Amino acid sequence: MNKRVLSLFVIVLGLMLVVAACGGKATEAPVQTEAPVVVTEAPVVATEAPVTLSGDPIRGGLLYDEWTKVLGVDAPEGDQALWATQTTNTRSGAATWRCKECHGWDYLGKDGAYGGGSHATGFVGVIQVAGTDPNEILAALKTGDHDFSAYMDDQALTDIALFLSENMLDSAAFITDKAAVGGDAATGETIYTENCTDCHGPEGLVLNFADDSGPEYYGTIATDNPWEFVHKARFGQPGVADMPALVDLGMTDQEYIDLLAYAQTLPTSSPVAEGGRLYDNWIAATGADDMTTDQPLWATQTTNTRTGNDTWRCKECHGWDFKGVEGRYGSGSHLTGFPGVISSAGKTPEELLTAMKTGDHDFSSYLNDDQLNALVAFIQQVEDMAPYINDDKTVNGDAENGKVLYESNCQACHAEDGKALDFDDGEGFEFVGTVAADNPWEVLNKLQNGQPGEAMTAGRHMDWTLQDLLDILAYIQTLPVE
Repeated sequence: MNKRVLSLFVIVLGLMLVVAACGGKATEAPVQTEAPVVVTEAPVVATEAPVTLSGDPIRGGLLYDEWTKVLGVDAPEGDQALWATQTTNTRSGAATWRCKECHGWDYLGKDGAYGGGSHATGFVGVIQVAGTDPNEILAALKTGDHDFSAYMDDQALTDIALFLSENMLDSAAFITDKAAVGGDAATGETIYTENCTDCHGPEGLVLNFADDSGPEYYGTIATDNPWEFVHKARFGQPGVADMPALVDLGMTDQEYIDLLAYAQTLPTSSPVAEGGRLYDNWIAATGADDMTTDQPLWATQTTNTRTGNDTWRCKECHGWDFKGVEGRYGSGSHLTGFPGVISSAGKTPEELLTAMKTGDHDFSSYLNDDQLNALVAFIQQVEDMAPYINDDKTVNGDAENGKVLYESNCQACHAEDGKALDFDDGEGFEFVGTVAADNPWEVLNKLQNGQPGEAMTAGRHMDWTLQDLLDILAYIQTLPVE
């Protein structure tokens, strides 16, 4: 066998062996009966993180109280849209737009202090949204009949959302039947002295937040509406920039309880100062309607030609110096010939009260017993002003000390030059300096007792002496008169 034939034989033999190893024929692929499981990963969808809102939750607390005052705008006309869905609260107009009027000072709505009484609406509280993403709250403030975006800008709504999410205080644990539970009044007094006394005075009687038909002092609010007290202590008073927000000082919940406990020990009336305002102008002090007739005794004199409300003012008959015909009103356009009240200072309260309920001097149809008793208390303490104010209208005071006291308290309303407020109701000018120069007796009375119908400091309840008030008066006489 030659070499070529031998090589061919070897190749064929190799192929036969391969075929034999594979069963003699090509093997077919197995038939799959189920589709193969294909593992696929879900596509990754990019999600945006919630927007972190930036704002001022303290301002939000003020807005919750009364947003129109914070923003310096008038309330929208008519009632808030949701107000028509309730019938128990009969308030209307501006009050219906306040968050607190629906949801309460305790944030509990119908489940809290506003669950009954004249403030009841049946609306839910907002305490349940504490801790909620403020973005969700912001969205709710822009939705449906609760949409406030037409009245407040986005920043104001954001501030409210942050307040509701982060800064509400659940007071249920420490206010029971309006009383502070678990508070330390001694600690509260320290907090009050350090933060509140400069404006409210040692006894909380410097500012009357209502009028003298129902005076409302620091202690009154703490006693009658502790939830409102705590809210305002934490966030301040809308429209009053000088009132500190204690939240901003990092006070603890316990410290609010302590402050409330102390505030509830403070007096809720100020008879002498209230009587002084009533003596000045009881119609303005109590918010009474204008008088349509003259006081009956007015017809017994002919020298003072004033009419209407003026004839009902105690001061118009008896004078700012309390001497009547024997004093400053013994001549000029205010002359009536009536005696002063200074001669009555020694009479008993019963005698004075009887005089105010008798004959043509009967005021019992216009003033209640509390108000008449306040007038009695005031009259009993009046004294001769001759040692303090001279006949030429100069004041025996230290103007330099008065300047310091004026700047610490009076300047905030009257301005550095005393011209922020013009009291003249005509075309002229009457600034605080004008009045002090022309009628220092009147200004001293107002410095002591405040201005009827206005939240003016009652100096007799400040940590001031009578000499301090004379010093302030002496300084005011240096201010511009026009």
